[in-house]
Amino acid sequence: MLTRVKIGLALTFLFVLAFVYKRSLSPGCLYSCKPSPEPFLVEEDDVSQSSGIIFVETTDDLRIPPLASCSVESAARAYPDRPVRFFIKGMKNNTWRDLNSTSAAFALLSAMENVFLLPLPMETVFQDTPLLPWYHKVNPARERYWLHVSADASRLALVWKYGGIYMDTDVISIRPISLENFVAAEGSQVSGNAVFGFSHHHGFLWDCMEDFVRNYRGHIWGHQGPSLLTRRLKALCNLTNFHNVEDINCQNISFLHPQRFYPIPYPAWRRYFQVWKTSPNFNHSYSLHLWNYMNQEHKPVVAGSNTLVENLFKTHCPTTYKVLIQGPEGSV
Repeated sequence: MLTRVKIGLALTFLFVLAFVYKRSLSPGCLYSCKPSPEPFLVEEDDVSQSSGIIFVETTDDLRIPPLASCSVESAARAYPDRPVRFFIKGMKNNTWRDLNSTSAAFALLSAMENVFLLPLPMETVFQDTPLLPWYHKVNPARERYWLHVSADASRLALVWKYGGIYMDTDVISIRPISLENFVAAEGSQVSGNAVFGFSHHHGFLWDCMEDFVRNYRGHIWGHQGPSLLTRRLKALCNLTNFHNVEDINCQNISFLHPQRFYPIPYPAWRRYFQVWKTSPNFNHSYSLHLWNYMNQEHKPVVAGSNTLVENLFKTHCPTTYKVLIQGPEGSV
């Protein structure tokens, strides 16, 4: 009996929270104001108007973890006038409403006006790109890092087709990026691919896709991702070391200082899960990459822990924090 009461309270809390959030965005609207999920592809004529933020999930797992939910929500808040599209491989068009009614994360993200949860049909994604022949030839069952390699390929194709900013689902946005064509350094002369942005049909991304196929080494970790972007940048420019916190211009592509997205480098990823005496302001950063792949210990975000990551959730994805971290009992 007590379990049923708790479940009922949780569902009631989620409904009320979504109601309040929707009202705060559009005072004259309820759920009927949310447009139907947009089709997977946008028309070419609409690309310039639809350039937004792109997230990708290449597993078939339909459970959206709290960090991924926070990534999407924080982007939606940082870019309120741009569409935030989360492409999910395991999602089908006819399962959207079921997921929306059974998953707290799906429900809270769907309640946000500029968030769109969409299928990821890879055959369609790779059409009209150099990646399609590779996709037809590769055998995922024999690929050691298929989930990562397919994610590397998908992000290149999606940003090339539609333009905008790609972000990993462990990136928390703290302020908007004003640049259009950029990649971000993880270290001196080394690019990451957790965040990058380009205009529609930018030639750099086409070159990256050609290199992806021509020099495919799927068994080497990072070869199709960070190493690929680094190779293509070095083919364009003689990359130098960063001076102070200044970015580098490479053929009208901004190569951003590591502080912009990686102020805490991957060897120190645990610092996000520690209590800081003085909270960092991250004044030089647009977003924060939390290096979730390194978190093999599955360290969670804990309500009331006062860790850095908890405070980031509270500030930049408060709805995710209330629903997925605190829950109905902790929100009182």
